[in-house]
Amino acid sequence: MINEILKGIQDYFSAYRLLNELNLWKYFRIPIVVSFILGIVIIFASWGFSDDIGGYISSVWPFSWGKETATAISNFIGGLIVFAFGLVIFKHALMIIVAPFMSPISEKIERHIYGIVKKSGTGFRAQTSAFARGIQIGVRNAAIEILWIIPFFVFSFIPVIGIVFLALIFLVQAYYAGFGNMDYTLERYFPYKRSVEYVRAHRGIAIGNGIVFMLILLIPVVGILIVLPLSVVAATITTLRELHTKK
Repeated sequence: MINEILKGIQDYFSAYRLLNELNLWKYFRIPIVVSFILGIVIIFASWGFSDDIGGYISSVWPFSWGKETATAISNFIGGLIVFAFGLVIFKHALMIIVAPFMSPISEKIERHIYGIVKKSGTGFRAQTSAFARGIQIGVRNAAIEILWIIPFFVFSFIPVIGIVFLALIFLVQAYYAGFGNMDYTLERYFPYKRSVEYVRAHRGIAIGNGIVFMLILLIPVVGILIVLPLSVVAATITTLRELHTKK
């Protein structure tokens, strides 16, 4: 799995080269706009909800002494909660919305590298099908991801070993980010259930791709704009290599 993680990370360098060589940036114009708008909405919503959650947590403190400290700690915890779940909502909502735009990009990369391409179909029906699959994958992954994150977040407050659970939260988020990026190519090859099995068998690729995805998102403003083009193209390169190697 370590080799797959490294491949998933390394292909970001090839992704940047292909984006320029094939002039793929133009295909991401609408997805980038969607990413920016969605990111701004999530940021402002998170800002508002963090105080509300912090206020609710601090209300549990029954004493007058230490109220300011309890409030400060509660606001910090509220911010962490909103940040973690805000990332989950952002990446899955983004991947669902832009799903219809991704298959043509995957096809173009496959034709360039391998000279052949497995078509996904064209027209309104194909776009509707891609959107429906995006919803299916996104809702499934978001639900499972949240179920993992909640206990990890609680355990992260355990002294010393809490840092381990914070790392696990990051890796879980990375895995499902990579999962979504891989499925833009897998949807042309496999039905829904087979794709889930394929990613599970190659979870290292998803984690490697998702690690860089999450790190790019941490870059203020710019990260929201460039994360989708780089991560989708990188995942496409890695996934296609694996698929064609097995062929």
